[in-house]
Amino acid sequence: MTSALRLTDPFFAQRDVEISIVMPCLNEADTIGACVRKAMDTLRSHRIAGEVIVADNGSTDGSPAIARELGARVVTVREKGYGAALMGGIASARGRYILMGDADDSYDFREIPRFLEKLREGYDLAQGCRLPSGGGTLLPGAMPFLHRWWGNPMFSWLARGWFKAPVSDVYCGMRGFTRAHYERLAQRCTGMEFATEMIIKTSLLGARVAEVPITLHPDGRKAHAPHLRTFRDGWRTLRFFMLYSPRWLFLVPGALLLLLGAVGYGIAMPALQIGRITFDLHTLLFASLSIIGGYQSIVFALLTKVFAISEGLLPPDPRLTRWSRLASLERGLLVGAAAMLAGLALLAGSVAQWWAVGFGHLSYGHTMRWVIPGMTCTTLGFQTILFSFFLSVLGLRRGHALDT
Repeated sequence: MTSALRLTDPFFAQRDVEISIVMPCLNEADTIGACVRKAMDTLRSHRIAGEVIVADNGSTDGSPAIARELGARVVTVREKGYGAALMGGIASARGRYILMGDADDSYDFREIPRFLEKLREGYDLAQGCRLPSGGGTLLPGAMPFLHRWWGNPMFSWLARGWFKAPVSDVYCGMRGFTRAHYERLAQRCTGMEFATEMIIKTSLLGARVAEVPITLHPDGRKAHAPHLRTFRDGWRTLRFFMLYSPRWLFLVPGALLLLLGAVGYGIAMPALQIGRITFDLHTLLFASLSIIGGYQSIVFALLTKVFAISEGLLPPDPRLTRWSRLASLERGLLVGAAAMLAGLALLAGSVAQWWAVGFGHLSYGHTMRWVIPGMTCTTLGFQTILFSFFLSVLGLRRGHALDT
């Protein structure tokens, strides 16, 4: 051990810490020493006022003791999870800037100055990139085949397409950010989704992002396998992406169902025959199902978005705010009541037809063209009334969160 690396060194005892290096740790005795040493050496050689924090998440292999001996400050985080460990470490950090990186020696902490340079230039987030598509370098054996050619490229593509995130490697765990930006994000995820949550929220807030190409080294741990589980964590990431994008998960599919239902009505109401195919009552029933399902999906997208904004999971959306001012409870009730009345009128018309024949046999080809649209309008009207009440409750819950 080199005594110059300890926090008792006058250089590391400076009051104003510019950057805090936070490493989550869970039984990393094989590699924690190398990571802390590289970070401390880099801070000293580049005259950077910084600190190294190891956020220990319940290690039983002596990792915390190794980190302390090398001069790191160890913070014990009892809540389990990758994100929980990082949250605990970041909460105790004193730096204006924070850099996070795994303690498995796959990231080279001698690259700290490159991240710090971007943060000093005014970027909110300096995101590392390991993939060659973004200028990064993967050493042989550093990344599993499936992660390299499918998982990372796919999720990075989704992040760019769904959230306009300017990154090539959404999963890269080495990144720097300002404390002020981190506090704006209000991170919630305590698991592996912590990293992707940061990227998504950063993009939605319109923050400045710089990409820093880095080199990924093979995992240096020998005592145990990597904590990442390919399919489990891949599914959790996909689920998180979908929940954070109600537009793609609910709104777009709902709009397509509505369109399909409208087309179905257009060809089934007049019983059009295209070639040898006749579109009649069965098509009308399927079209009604499509319309009801599509409307439900769109309503759920709106409710999900409102709830996410009220809970701080998503930033306020000006378009939704403008829409909410128009779609008041009273207007929703009027629209819903009008749709229900129209539906009930159609249903009453079908009953009148039945009464006209002495409640005997009906021409179903004619009567069902009243019953099916009547049932559909009544259902949509009732859903609109319930949706309007629930949306009003969500607005009251957080003091009209949509208007923030």
